[in-house]
Amino acid sequence: MGPKGTYGTSEVFVEIVVDIDDPTPLFAQLIAQIKSAVLSGRVSPGETLPSIRQLASDLDLNHKTVAKAYRLLERDSVIQTRGYRGTFVHPEAKSNSTVDLAAMVTTRLNETIGALREAGVTDSEIRIAFGALMNSRTS
Repeated sequence: MGPKGTYGTSEVFVEIVVDIDDPTPLFAQLIAQIKSAVLSGRVSPGETLPSIRQLASDLDLNHKTVAKAYRLLERDSVIQTRGYRGTFVHPEAKSNSTVDLAAMVTTRLNETIGALREAGVTDSEIRIAFGALMNSRTS
Protein backbone atom coordinates (compact mmCIF):
# COMPACT_ATOMS: atom_id res chain seq x y z
CA MET A 1 0.00 0.00 0.00
CA GLY A 2 1.18 3.50 -0.72
CA PRO A 3 0.48 6.95 0.61
CA LYS A 4 -3.03 8.16 1.21
CA GLY A 5 -4.86 11.45 1.61
CA THR A 6 -8.28 12.50 2.85
CA TYR A 7 -10.25 15.21 1.09
CA GLY A 8 -13.59 16.92 1.12
CA THR A 9 -15.67 19.44 2.97
CA SER A 10 -16.03 19.46 6.73
CA GLU A 11 -18.97 17.05 6.34
CA VAL A 12 -17.71 14.68 3.64
CA PHE A 13 -14.27 13.11 3.48
CA VAL A 14 -12.84 10.87 0.80
CA GLU A 15 -9.78 8.75 1.36
CA ILE A 16 -7.57 8.24 -1.67
CA VAL A 17 -4.95 5.50 -1.46
CA VAL A 18 -2.41 4.62 -4.13
CA ASP A 19 -0.68 1.26 -4.21
CA ILE A 20 2.68 1.40 -5.96
CA ASP A 21 2.78 -2.42 -6.06
CA ASP A 22 -0.52 -2.63 -7.95
CA PRO A 23 -0.01 -3.24 -11.69
CA THR A 24 -2.73 -0.65 -12.38
CA PRO A 25 -1.09 2.67 -13.31
CA LEU A 26 -1.22 5.27 -10.54
CA PHE A 27 -3.22 7.75 -12.62
CA ALA A 28 -5.80 5.00 -13.31
CA GLN A 29 -6.01 4.24 -9.57
CA LEU A 30 -6.77 7.92 -8.92
CA ILE A 31 -9.43 8.01 -11.64
CA ALA A 32 -11.10 4.85 -10.34
CA GLN A 33 -11.18 6.09 -6.76
CA ILE A 34 -12.57 9.51 -7.65
CA LYS A 35 -15.24 7.94 -9.87
CA SER A 36 -16.08 5.49 -7.08
CA ALA A 37 -16.45 8.36 -4.60
CA VAL A 38 -18.80 10.13 -7.03
CA LEU A 39 -20.89 7.02 -7.72
CA SER A 40 -21.21 6.18 -4.02
CA GLY A 41 -22.23 9.74 -3.16
CA ARG A 42 -19.21 10.37 -0.94
CA VAL A 43 -18.56 13.48 -3.04
CA SER A 44 -21.28 15.63 -4.56
CA PRO A 45 -21.51 17.88 -7.60
CA GLY A 46 -19.87 21.22 -6.95
CA GLU A 47 -17.65 19.90 -4.19
CA THR A 48 -14.05 21.12 -4.25
CA LEU A 49 -11.20 18.72 -4.97
CA PRO A 50 -7.59 19.31 -3.96
CA SER A 51 -5.29 21.04 -6.41
CA ILE A 52 -2.99 18.92 -8.55
CA ARG A 53 0.05 20.02 -6.54
CA GLN A 54 -1.68 19.41 -3.20
CA LEU A 55 -2.85 15.91 -4.11
CA ALA A 56 0.54 15.04 -5.60
CA SER A 57 2.27 16.23 -2.45
CA ASP A 58 -0.10 14.42 -0.08
CA LEU A 59 0.18 11.14 -2.01
CA ASP A 60 3.89 11.54 -2.71
CA LEU A 61 3.29 11.33 -6.47
CA ASN A 62 4.71 13.21 -9.41
CA HIS A 63 2.40 16.13 -10.19
CA LYS A 64 2.26 14.96 -13.82
CA THR A 65 0.58 11.72 -12.68
CA VAL A 66 -2.16 13.64 -10.87
CA ALA A 67 -2.44 16.10 -13.78
CA LYS A 68 -3.02 13.20 -16.18
CA ALA A 69 -5.76 11.76 -13.96
CA TYR A 70 -7.43 15.18 -13.64
CA ARG A 71 -7.13 15.82 -17.39
CA LEU A 72 -8.88 12.51 -18.17
CA LEU A 73 -11.54 13.08 -15.51
CA GLU A 74 -12.17 16.54 -16.97
CA ARG A 75 -12.36 15.10 -20.48
CA ASP A 76 -15.01 12.68 -19.21
CA SER A 77 -16.89 15.51 -17.42
CA VAL A 78 -16.42 13.96 -13.99
CA ILE A 79 -14.60 17.05 -12.74
CA GLN A 80 -14.29 20.61 -14.00
CA THR A 81 -11.51 23.12 -13.53
CA ARG A 82 -12.45 26.73 -13.02
CA GLY A 83 -9.09 28.41 -13.45
CA TYR A 84 -7.72 29.96 -10.28
CA ARG A 85 -10.89 29.03 -8.35
CA GLY A 86 -9.98 25.36 -8.34
CA THR A 87 -11.24 21.94 -9.38
CA PHE A 88 -14.76 20.81 -8.64
CA VAL A 89 -16.97 17.77 -9.09
CA HIS A 90 -18.93 18.23 -12.34
CA PRO A 91 -22.73 18.67 -12.06
CA GLU A 92 -23.23 15.53 -14.22
CA ALA A 93 -20.38 13.59 -12.60
CA LYS A 94 -22.50 10.68 -11.38
CA SER A 95 -23.86 9.73 -14.82
CA ASN A 96 -20.51 10.49 -16.48
CA SER A 97 -18.61 8.25 -14.04
CA THR A 98 -20.19 5.15 -15.51
CA VAL A 99 -18.69 5.82 -18.96
CA ASP A 100 -15.46 3.86 -19.53
CA LEU A 101 -13.79 5.11 -22.69
CA ALA A 102 -10.82 2.77 -22.20
CA ALA A 103 -13.15 -0.24 -22.27
CA MET A 104 -14.88 1.12 -25.37
CA VAL A 105 -11.52 1.56 -27.12
CA THR A 106 -10.45 -1.96 -26.17
CA THR A 107 -13.72 -3.43 -27.42
CA ARG A 108 -13.62 -1.60 -30.74
CA LEU A 109 -9.94 -2.35 -31.34
CA ASN A 110 -10.55 -6.01 -30.52
CA GLU A 111 -13.41 -6.13 -33.03
CA THR A 112 -11.33 -4.38 -35.71
CA ILE A 113 -8.30 -6.60 -35.14
CA GLY A 114 -10.52 -9.67 -35.30
CA ALA A 115 -11.99 -8.55 -38.63
CA LEU A 116 -8.54 -7.80 -40.03
CA ARG A 117 -7.22 -11.22 -38.95
CA GLU A 118 -10.23 -12.90 -40.56
CA ALA A 119 -9.34 -11.04 -43.77
CA GLY A 120 -5.84 -12.53 -43.61
CA VAL A 121 -3.93 -9.49 -42.37
CA THR A 122 -0.95 -10.46 -40.18
CA ASP A 123 -0.36 -9.06 -36.69
CA SER A 124 2.81 -7.44 -37.98
CA GLU A 125 0.89 -5.62 -40.71
CA ILE A 126 -1.71 -4.49 -38.16
CA ARG A 127 1.00 -3.15 -35.81
CA ILE A 128 2.77 -1.30 -38.63
CA ALA A 129 -0.47 0.26 -39.89
CA PHE A 130 -1.60 1.19 -36.37
CA GLY A 131 1.77 2.75 -35.54
CA ALA A 132 1.79 4.72 -38.79
CA LEU A 133 -1.73 6.02 -38.15
CA MET A 134 -0.98 6.97 -34.56
CA ASN A 135 2.24 8.75 -35.57
CA SER A 136 0.50 10.70 -38.33
CA ARG A 137 -2.39 12.02 -36.26
CA THR A 138 -2.63 15.79 -36.11
CA SER A 139 -4.58 16.35 -32.88
